[in-house]
Amino acid sequence: MDRKIVEIKRLKEDFIYLKNKSGLKIFLKPMENFSTAVAIFCTRYGSVNRSFRKKGSDEFITVPDGIAHYLEHKLFENEDDSVTFELFAKEKALANAETSFDSTAYYFVSPKKTFVNALKILLNFVQKPYFTDENVEKERGIIAQEIKMGEDDPFWNTFFKCLECMYLKSAINIKIAGSVESIAKIDKEILYKCYDHFYNPNNMALVLAGNFKEEEILELLKTELAEKEAFDVDRIVEEEQKEVVLGFYEMKMPVKTPVFCIGFKIVPKRKEEILKFKIGFKILLEILFGEGSFLYNLFYKKGLVLGSQLDYDIFAGGNYFALILNGESYDPKKVLDEISREIEKKKREGIGEKEFQLVKKTVYKDIVLEFSTPEKLAGFFTDCYIENSDVSMKIEEIVNIKKEDILSCLKEIDLKNCSLVVTSPLDED
Repeated sequence: MDRKIVEIKRLKEDFIYLKNKSGLKIFLKPMENFSTAVAIFCTRYGSVNRSFRKKGSDEFITVPDGIAHYLEHKLFENEDDSVTFELFAKEKALANAETSFDSTAYYFVSPKKTFVNALKILLNFVQKPYFTDENVEKERGIIAQEIKMGEDDPFWNTFFKCLECMYLKSAINIKIAGSVESIAKIDKEILYKCYDHFYNPNNMALVLAGNFKEEEILELLKTELAEKEAFDVDRIVEEEQKEVVLGFYEMKMPVKTPVFCIGFKIVPKRKEEILKFKIGFKILLEILFGEGSFLYNLFYKKGLVLGSQLDYDIFAGGNYFALILNGESYDPKKVLDEISREIEKKKREGIGEKEFQLVKKTVYKDIVLEFSTPEKLAGFFTDCYIENSDVSMKIEEIVNIKKEDILSCLKEIDLKNCSLVVTSPLDED
């Protein structure tokens, strides 16, 4: 197993990086001052990966929506009928998993004394799928219920309706869990195909941070890591139109205050550009909407947005790059008008150097704080792996970004290429 110590000179930090023969990337960060440790076992496989093939194969495989999430559920099933969560509980470990658009991660946090035992459980169930007709069918009802519960969540529904209004072909417009109709098409054969393609060690990473001894971990990995042939996977990325599908959509649910979601559709970026643009937009969104910004104070004074501050996020992939803003307001259209007015003003007048430097320092500080706890650091390393960015490179991108880069991001926002989705209260009888 290849091993090297990676130094992050700017932060005076380092970590251990290993890669085994099967291509698995392993990040180790011993942190002796903590009483716990965290492990994350992740794969670059999420809901947008609907059509794929093993590199060199002739034909692509197309699978039903929601299968990555379904697979996440099913991996917790063990052939000996043991309950994975109960196994973790015996080691005083809190475990969970989650599926996103582009990744699936399995993780736990445990006391240092039981960390090695809990890690063995994690490696065991993720690497040993057990699917039968019966257990796949049993899970179908559970996931269908989860999907229906999501449909009752106004924030979740508004968010995905916004993506649906923005994107025509990109799979980002499909809910991560799929639909009741799409999961009805999932069987054990399809699950095994997806597992065999995307849970190849060459497409995965293991991240450990906290109080553990490296030699104990390496000894465990010698016996518990499966050796497989490394290969790459081709994924179909549909060409997406530049324009949003629909500029405005309103639906009604039992909410007290209208819930809204605003999406700005940005032209997708090349893989090597995504990191820089994500950092640039992160700084730009903080300048526009962060605490102390003009819009934050305006929303507070006018009572336009409940809590005064919008939630915002950036989603980027092969055929999508979206800025998403959401919140609650009695006048969502007015919120969008004010946002558009401020963006136009910034485009005309620019961004002050003092304003830029202040926000840049805040974003840099947030990165430094990622190294403060095992949970944050493990999440940071995992994010770097999923977005295919070097840890040091990500930090240097933040340090070296200039105001001109932020202005370039600002120019990327086309106010006409925007979707507003509002979930309003039900009509009174």
